[in-house]
Amino acid sequence: MASPPRQLALSLDHEERLSREDFLPGPPNEAAFGMIERWPDWPAHALAIAGPEGSGKSHLASIWAEMSGARVVSARALQTPMLPDALATGALVVEDCRADVLDERALFHLLNLVREQEAYLLMTARTPPASWHVSLPDLASRLRAVPVVPVSMPDDALLRAVTVKLFADRQLAVDESLISYLQTRVGRSFAEVQAAVKALDREALQRKRPVNRALAAELFRDSLP
Repeated sequence: MASPPRQLALSLDHEERLSREDFLPGPPNEAAFGMIERWPDWPAHALAIAGPEGSGKSHLASIWAEMSGARVVSARALQTPMLPDALATGALVVEDCRADVLDERALFHLLNLVREQEAYLLMTARTPPASWHVSLPDLASRLRAVPVVPVSMPDDALLRAVTVKLFADRQLAVDESLISYLQTRVGRSFAEVQAAVKALDREALQRKRPVNRALAAELFRDSLP
């Protein structure tokens, strides 16, 4: 029997909404969300949010950037010549900080400027700044002083809510059986759920089929529970 025709799926970007109204708080992220809501009443002018990939760090950073007027740069792009302009609004987000991509002198000067100008800095990273292996002793000392708020892997309730939201972001209404099935098949991180939702949407377009449990079972049947 011939396979059913597959439609060429257009490579369309589905924007993940990262506003305050779209954020789903729960025990894994409530400490970090509470600190964002407290701004500018922070324990220091620099703060780090640390947690695994896909745990909502960028969403929290986006909420704070909207509140504070902060500019957003990636750690990989952070360079000393850009620092005065980067702090022009008095607030800055540096995303995905890791020792292997950081310009150590740029970050050291940035932390000094934040303190001198009484500006605000929010860093996102997978691990706390004090654990980064940096070669500049003065930078290591500065990083140890940066307060850290954690985000962790989502619990069942938060993971379920986020899964529904990700489908809704793509204008897809799905039933409970699909959500429950995905929770047993696609891992426990937000990143894995995001990838699964994207894959299901793409497969449905190619096969001209609805996004449902049957399609998910075909797509993820070999995934470990």
